[in-house]
Order: sequence, then structure tokens, then C-alpha cells
Amino acid sequence: MSNNISWTAEAEAKLKEIPFFVRPAARKKIEKFAQAEGTIEITPEVYDRAKQQFGQK
Repeated sequence: MSNNISWTAEAEAKLKEIPFFVRPAARKKIEKFAQAEGTIEITPEVYDRAKQQFGQK
């Protein structure tokens, strides 16, 4: 799935705020969210929408 989804440097930096042990699962979840949205690039805005969707601030 991640083959066709790219991350901006800013979104990657936000991902690094997540504890390393849950980061791979969070990355997959955010990529799945973006794919469902029809987005092929994870930007900070997409990242924030995904976090809101999952009930996190």
C-alpha cells in the first residue's frame, strides 16, 4: 500500500512525534485513511485530519 503513498518531510516529522513502538501501526492507519480519501500524498493537513478521525488531538 505504501508504494503509491508518499509523505512530505513535514508529515514525516509529525509522525516522529508518535512513540516509536506504535509508529508503524500509526503510519499504516494514516496511509489507509489517505487512500480512502483518495489522497496519494500525506501532508501535515492529511495527517491532522487522520488524527482527528481517530479521536486524537
